[in-house]
Amino acid sequence: MKKILFASLVFSSLLSQAQIDLRSTEFGIVAGGTYSRVRNAHNPSGPRFSVLGGVTAQVPMGTGEQFYIQAEALYFGAGETGKAKDAKGSPSYNGVYANNYLSVPFNFKAYFSEAESEFYGLIGPRFNFLLSQKVKNVPVGREYYDPNVINPEYPDINGKANSFNFGIGAGIGYSYKRQLEIAFKYDIGLSNTYPNLVEAWTMDPDAQKKKSEQVISLGLTYFFK
Repeated sequence: MKKILFASLVFSSLLSQAQIDLRSTEFGIVAGGTYSRVRNAHNPSGPRFSVLGGVTAQVPMGTGEQFYIQAEALYFGAGETGKAKDAKGSPSYNGVYANNYLSVPFNFKAYFSEAESEFYGLIGPRFNFLLSQKVKNVPVGREYYDPNVINPEYPDINGKANSFNFGIGAGIGYSYKRQLEIAFKYDIGLSNTYPNLVEAWTMDPDAQKKKSEQVISLGLTYFFK
């Protein structure tokens, strides 16, 4: 909570000092794909491929056309699978731990120049609100990984994802005539994705590490002119 408040204060301070023209807000749509993993979570742990899609808006800062504040509201697929390289043939290889979010990133966006077609950079916080969590192909004996099945022997240990998590992301993109843009972005989770999940080989809640959800995404944006 302290991290959220600090980030909000810093972001609010930047906005208050910037010259923002809300009348010049540009709106668009976003679609793309995601590659995600969760550190320190399920063993084996492999990547999950999913999709993202939604709407975006960017507001110019200053008098030029180089710096912007960009906000989005996205369906955002993340999570992990059991498809680790060294896990082929294991009972957990086909496991899927899918976390689907309403994701709201806020980014400071800077084009490298005021040229009509130009590269740009992005950086800012991302706030994720859990829409659904789907766990499938989990072998018997690992019930505490399934948020819908509680193991009576370990009632407080399960893989239920947090209803809210947050992180920070950075990326780079290219804009064609300030209308069609493609962006490559990396987001790292700063909160605990599975606060009650403990690995089978430890079974020790005191030894659990924070489960950090990390996502690489490639998105295509179209701005309406």
